[in-house]
Amino acid sequence: MKAIIFDLDGVIVHTDTYHYKAWKKLADRLGVYFDEKINNRLRGVSRMESLDIVLENSGFAKLSITEKEKLATEKNETYKDFLQAMNPADLSPQVLGALDCLKKRGYKMAIGSSSRNARLILEKIGLGDYFDAISDGNNITRSKPDPEVFLKAAEYLGLRPEECVVVEDAKAGIEAALAAKMKAIAMGDAAGCSRADWDIENFEDILNILVPVVG
Repeated sequence: MKAIIFDLDGVIVHTDTYHYKAWKKLADRLGVYFDEKINNRLRGVSRMESLDIVLENSGFAKLSITEKEKLATEKNETYKDFLQAMNPADLSPQVLGALDCLKKRGYKMAIGSSSRNARLILEKIGLGDYFDAISDGNNITRSKPDPEVFLKAAEYLGLRPEECVVVEDAKAGIEAALAAKMKAIAMGDAAGCSRADWDIENFEDILNILVPVVG
């Protein structure tokens, strides 16, 4: 393996709380019930698909595409407002240390995220120019579990899919990695899905898998 493709939210940094607050604010305004259990279903899912889940049992489920796009934009603007408070302190020293170690070992590294705010988040936490490639919601038409986001990342890195390993915290992301014919490392919620090649508890456990590979 020559490259590692990381999901962003829940892997490199945790922005789940901001997503939840933004969706919750929209749902409350609409009078739609929304809780953390529903929010968990949105992990690794595109913004418009997430909106469909939020609205699925409400009278807003049959809104036009244009109306739904306005609601999705409203949620995203609220989310970006929350993101303005992020800074390099939101990046765990353990995560940064592991990333630096992998980079020193010669791995190429990329982001593979369905988020359209990936670059903003990376800038806020001090990793704006850190990765060799970024594939995100701005350059894909299909969200996970479709493999497009990871295949694009491999393309940007100039590597074949089988030369890449994906680190994911969502089941949909693991399925996308496997569909791309890449190896998969699962953490967080994805660690219990039994589909990945490896399960880890903490981000730095990646080193136990990948560092010995290169000696």
